[in-house]
Amino acid sequence: MAGSIARCQATPLADHQVAFSIDDREVLRWNFGTAYPRPFFFPLRGPSGAILTRMGHPGAPDHDHHQSVWFAHHKVLGIDFWGNNSGASIRQQQWLAMEDDDEFCRLAVELGWFDGHNPRPLIWQELACEVRPLDRGNEYTLELQSRFVPLSGSLEFGQTNFGFLAIRVARSLSAVFGTGVLTGSEGTQTEKQLFGQPARWMDYTGQTRREHAELEGITLIDHTENPGQPTGWHVRDDGWMCASPCMNGAIVTTQETPLVLRYLLHVHAGSVDSQRASQLHQEFSGRAAMRVVKSTAPHIRWKIER
Repeated sequence: MAGSIARCQATPLADHQVAFSIDDREVLRWNFGTAYPRPFFFPLRGPSGAILTRMGHPGAPDHDHHQSVWFAHHKVLGIDFWGNNSGASIRQQQWLAMEDDDEFCRLAVELGWFDGHNPRPLIWQELACEVRPLDRGNEYTLELQSRFVPLSGSLEFGQTNFGFLAIRVARSLSAVFGTGVLTGSEGTQTEKQLFGQPARWMDYTGQTRREHAELEGITLIDHTENPGQPTGWHVRDDGWMCASPCMNGAIVTTQETPLVLRYLLHVHAGSVDSQRASQLHQEFSGRAAMRVVKSTAPHIRWKIER
């Protein structure tokens, strides 16, 4: 928005971070420094300002690869990009577009997936994200779209429960360590009922404020055009959820037809509203994908459009 200050802003910061804000209130931060094996979003804040995600497992030190909201995969040509000990890494190579507007703010980046031995990446991941405020309180959505292009003609993502997008919720939101409840789109709850089952969306909601007993949560919505439909979910009562398109079989991505994955996170106040979540799922499924294209505007190389 030339000549004005936008309501929604994506602001680059020191130490390889980008802050997303709505009405001068930071809601989310992108971290792409090399201190970790892969980039991630942290913190992700709820409508009250409370942090709804965490870095690592509350009780298992061997789960430090759980980095709030992150992309990874356990079997890329048999290479582990999920854990922290294989030597493989995901690195941001450059940012492509950063946009502010009254209705949304956006970021697009190019990520390389490196096996730890070859200086050339196995895959380029074009990640576009959009933060959009909603009309209820301080709620908002985070849309994440990834396009995976192999450097070779084709590349296989092997069968696994681990990947691509996962969320480690805050301790207070987890069912084991806090007051949280895990709910699927068909109305069932708890890990026992939901693990491995197909769902259009998954939600974690719990208490975030000790004194005021506020409920807040995150709904992770799967897009109907993602592969592996209906997608099975890897979920845990200890506080994490992951849509797993490779749960029932491998997926091959090619240069001619790259793999595209689309997800929507609804950050909400109060208990999960199943009717509203299903409505957001329907709207998201009908929404055009984002495209990173060359810009004709002066001083801007790339832009994001639908």
